[in-house]
Amino acid sequence: MKRIGIVGVGLLGSAVASRLLQGKFEVKGYDTRPEQVKALQAQGLTSARSIAEAAQADAVFTILPSLESVEKIIVGPGGLIETAPRSCTLIQMSTVSPELARRLGEAASAKGLGFLDAPMSGTSAMVARGECSIFVGGDHARAEACRPIFDAIAKKTCYVGAVGMAALAKLAANLLVAVNTAALAEALVLGAKGGLAPVVLLDALKDSAGASKMVEVRGPLMASHRFDAQMKVDLFLKDFQLMIDEGRRLGVPLPLTTITQQLATATAAAGRGGEDLAAIITTLEQLAGLGHDRPS
Repeated sequence: MKRIGIVGVGLLGSAVASRLLQGKFEVKGYDTRPEQVKALQAQGLTSARSIAEAAQADAVFTILPSLESVEKIIVGPGGLIETAPRSCTLIQMSTVSPELARRLGEAASAKGLGFLDAPMSGTSAMVARGECSIFVGGDHARAEACRPIFDAIAKKTCYVGAVGMAALAKLAANLLVAVNTAALAEALVLGAKGGLAPVVLLDALKDSAGASKMVEVRGPLMASHRFDAQMKVDLFLKDFQLMIDEGRRLGVPLPLTTITQQLATATAAAGRGGEDLAAIITTLEQLAGLGHDRPS
């Protein structure tokens, strides 16, 4: 499998495309915003003028921001199920509900198309560096056939079972990301209110028992108060709702997730929805009475 189509060339889609181009795959990208595709043409990305054109490949990734856009692109009129050749494998990488992943898999199977549920765990910057992981659900043999593609993108690919299981694994991973991010923000605000500079505390935390990937990835954003989006608050709010809905369906209480969702909601309401999830520290700072006088 050397010819890859990508539908959705945003932050994550661009990072995936870059990794595949570095791996010497032929990559064709489609996005409703042509400038997203144009930015990668210097690296060798070919622009697709339509979904149907992007579908003429050995495998096609969908990396889109909402459940509605994923469903429309795959099963809607003129979508991938209608236009992709039967030899093509559809690889759904967006964060969606397990129920939608199963429904899309069934629709693809009914048309004779292969389908893998394969979301990534990692920020766009981590994906660009090849430091992410991929959860894969679907036919095991097909997943193994696609492993060279996944290996070009991620440092680890985890096969987790049937279609829908990877979507569930991604929700669990994002739950940890969110709660760890909130816990880190709370720790830094506690230190700052006591006069401890965030950059000093962050350096101490990196090698402590409280060290985590979020200390490494989002800690510097919080310390510098620069929230360039790796994963926007607005997008994470969609993921929170998926986690809570799945918890309700399974009868699993998610109290920490719910609290973190409320912090993210308040952060978005304050006008920071387009910033990285690390921006929730600003909400905690406000609650703690910290303003511009926080230690630097």
